[in-house]
Amino acid sequence: MCTNNIQEAMAMVFFKASTIPTFIFLLLLLLSYDMIIISLAQTQAPAPGLSYTFYQNTCPQLESIIRKHLQTVFASDIGQAAGLLRLHFHDCFVQGCDGSILLDGSASKPSEKDAVPNTSLRAQAFAIIENIRRLVHNVCGPVVSCSDITTLAARDAVFLSGGPNYNLPLGRRDGLTSATVSTTLASFPPFAGNTSTMLAYFGQKGFTPTDLVALSGGHTIGISHCIPVAIRIYPTPDPTMDEKYYNYLRMTCPTGESTNTTFMDIRSPNVFDNKYFVDLMNHQGLLNSDQDLYTDARTRSIVTNFAVNQTLFFEKFVSAMIKLSQLSVLTGTQGEIRANCSRVNSNDLLILPNNQDGKLASY
Repeated sequence: MCTNNIQEAMAMVFFKASTIPTFIFLLLLLLSYDMIIISLAQTQAPAPGLSYTFYQNTCPQLESIIRKHLQTVFASDIGQAAGLLRLHFHDCFVQGCDGSILLDGSASKPSEKDAVPNTSLRAQAFAIIENIRRLVHNVCGPVVSCSDITTLAARDAVFLSGGPNYNLPLGRRDGLTSATVSTTLASFPPFAGNTSTMLAYFGQKGFTPTDLVALSGGHTIGISHCIPVAIRIYPTPDPTMDEKYYNYLRMTCPTGESTNTTFMDIRSPNVFDNKYFVDLMNHQGLLNSDQDLYTDARTRSIVTNFAVNQTLFFEKFVSAMIKLSQLSVLTGTQGEIRANCSRVNSNDLLILPNNQDGKLASY
C-alpha cells in the first residue's frame, strides 16, 4: 500500500474521515461542471497593465488548455493540486508574481528554488507548469507568460479539488532575476511562528487579518513533512493539541527527524473545503501557525465564521487570492515572456525549439 493510502487509512481510523475517493470526486466534478461554478463578483480593479480579458484576442483557448491538462493530471494524482497552489504563493510572496520561483540556479548563483522555504516544493509542480507552457505556446505562440500560467494553474488547482471558481486579471510578465537565498528566506514567516508573526508578515504585503486566515485555509489540501510538526509533539505535546490528534501524529512522525509526511487537513485532505477551520476548532491544526489562528483572540472569530460558513470562506479566499496574484507584478515592457519557464531568454529573438517543445515532461 502506498504511503498516502496508509496515511488516509490511519486518519479514517482516528477521525472517521469521509474523504471521497479521488476518481469518484473528479468524475462528479466534471459531470456537474456547470452547476458547481461559484459565481463571485469581482470587486477588485486589476493592477495597472493587467486585465480580465487580456488574452481574449491573442490566446482565447488559454484557460481551457490549462484546465483540461490539469484535469488529466489530477485524475491520476489529486495531490498535485496542493503543490501548484503552494508554488504560486511562494512565487508571489518574495518579489511579486513574476515567475522567479521557476528559475533554476547554479552552484555559484543559487536561485529562490534553493532557499530552505522552497526546497520542499514539489518537483512535479515545476514540471507541470513547464508542460502547460509548452502546450499553450504550441497553440498560441509565445504570448503567455509563465507567471500567468502559474497563477491560473493555482486557481484551477483550487477549483478542480472542490473549491471556488473565479476570474483572474492577466497580463503578467516574467521576471529577469531570481531573489537571493537570503531575501527569499526573509520573505516567509517561520513555520513555528504564531499569529502575531503571521499578521506582521502578511500585513507588510497589504493583507488584512481576514486575508491571512482565508489564505491559511489553503492548507485544507496538501501534506507537510514531519519536521515542522515535531516541535509540537516532542519532547512533550503542545498543550493546545487534541489528545487523539497527538496520538495520531506520534504514530505518523515517530521521531523529530522523521522524513514521513502527514495531511494538513485530517478530515478531507484531498478536497478544498472549510474543514481546515473545523480542525482548528477541534484543536487539530497541524502547524503552530495554523492552530494559533484559533487561539489568538484577533483571528478566532474569523476561524469560527469560516468553519460554519463555507460560502463565506470561499468568498474571502477568492478576494485574498486575487490580491495575492497582483503583488508587485511586471507588465507591458517590463520583464519578458520566457521560452522556457526555468530560465530567462537570451538576447536573441524568442524562438521555440520545434524539435523539443512538443514533448511533455513526466512526473
